[in-house]
Amino acid sequence: MTVKEARQIVMSFDDSGKPSDEEVFVYTEALKFLIDEEHDPGTMMQLGGYYYEIKRFDLALKYYEMAASYDYDPAYECLGYIWYYGRTGEKDYKKAFEYFSKMMAKGDLVATYKVADMYKNGYYVEKDQKKYEQIIEDLYPKVKGMTNLFAPVPEVFTRLARIRSSQGNTEEAVNLYLFAKRFLAQRIRANAFFGNLSIMKWLIDDLYKLIEFDKDTFDLYDLYYLLKEPHKVTFLYGDEEQKLESVLEGGECTVCFNGKWFHNIDDFFMDAVLDDFKLTTISEDLYGFRVVE
Repeated sequence: MTVKEARQIVMSFDDSGKPSDEEVFVYTEALKFLIDEEHDPGTMMQLGGYYYEIKRFDLALKYYEMAASYDYDPAYECLGYIWYYGRTGEKDYKKAFEYFSKMMAKGDLVATYKVADMYKNGYYVEKDQKKYEQIIEDLYPKVKGMTNLFAPVPEVFTRLARIRSSQGNTEEAVNLYLFAKRFLAQRIRANAFFGNLSIMKWLIDDLYKLIEFDKDTFDLYDLYYLLKEPHKVTFLYGDEEQKLESVLEGGECTVCFNGKWFHNIDDFFMDAVLDDFKLTTISEDLYGFRVVE
């Protein structure tokens, strides 16, 4: 393999559907080759990020730490996430706070709201709700005009929405949630990362605590709310009707989509496909959602 060949493999890799095991192997080997040849921390982060997305957190940690050894700023934020959530089996809030604070001092917006979360929850630092709220309030004007899909707009908007809801300002909270939902749906079309889907799931749950669910007007992501209980739903893709059903089993709903079963709603959103495309990547082409039972 040459550097040119490896770069071409990496550029042509597409995980919008379900890449084969062989395609994944070739892709990861190409990245490893480039790391060995070029020692580029950006490539280390790319491989670490891929492993993070497929929940191989031990390998994600390996490549994030490798990138951090080059004092590569994006690695510190990712290491913060590893230790904050205990992705490798052990939480270390001290390390998480240090990594996030390092990047917060450099103006990193994601690290800033994670530091806020640590004050809210009392992780490593003393719990301080006022400090949490002030950090989020200060972040809002910085992100509200951003259009980059990977800017932390929904993350900040949903946090501010919860603050507004606690203050009794339901209308503003709902508007923040609805904006965040639209923004996040576009991001998920580009990258159905499990973290983005988790944010959407929490957002939908919070939203429908404030407003009534309308069975006559809903979309793909509203299924996070609807399929928590047994329902039958149809929708259209092109001119073809698609059938979806949730069935309660052992306290949790399993989901059947066009005859294929998924253990739960999370697996459905991660893995359901039409014409070899994940539903999340073609969400804007799905319409006519209705509850049939």
